[in-house]
Amino acid sequence: MKDTPIHIADQFFTDIYVTYKPLIYRYIFRKLNGCGETEDLVQDTFLRLLEYRFMLRPETVRSFVYTIVRNLVTDYIRRYYRKQEVMICIQEKACFSEVDMESMVVAKDLSHLEKMRVSQLPFKVRRVYSMSRFEEKTVLEIAEELGIPKRTVEGYLFVGRKSIRGYMKQCI
Repeated sequence: MKDTPIHIADQFFTDIYVTYKPLIYRYIFRKLNGCGETEDLVQDTFLRLLEYRFMLRPETVRSFVYTIVRNLVTDYIRRYYRKQEVMICIQEKACFSEVDMESMVVAKDLSHLEKMRVSQLPFKVRRVYSMSRFEEKTVLEIAEELGIPKRTVEGYLFVGRKSIRGYMKQCI
């Protein structure tokens, strides 16, 4: 076969591969503490090197190869740690959403129990308690709306709150 420039370049690249593959493998293996991705990164190194094969010179090959390897290892480590951060973030959000969901369910159940207990209160106590608790009206507003004395409203609220508080303590 005739020695064409392409054949010489291919032979030169083959020699580089045979010479540097074990060295690159050990370098990456050591940097990544025996990571299973070592072989893939070695192959990525030579794929990158293939892109520049016509620019390679015997004097610059070693430094060029190690520059590529160092960059690939650095990129791999960055991706690895970024992936770890993302996984931790996802796990934290999943935990928070579980807690939030659980809290919402508990709050809904307690609210339902409270409303059920309110419905069992005497009519006047129920009405005053509901206006205070669910409509957020003040004692004075309730007294004016119902046309009863402020002290009577306070008494109904006291009875309602005491009854609800005692019931909710049993539920919790």
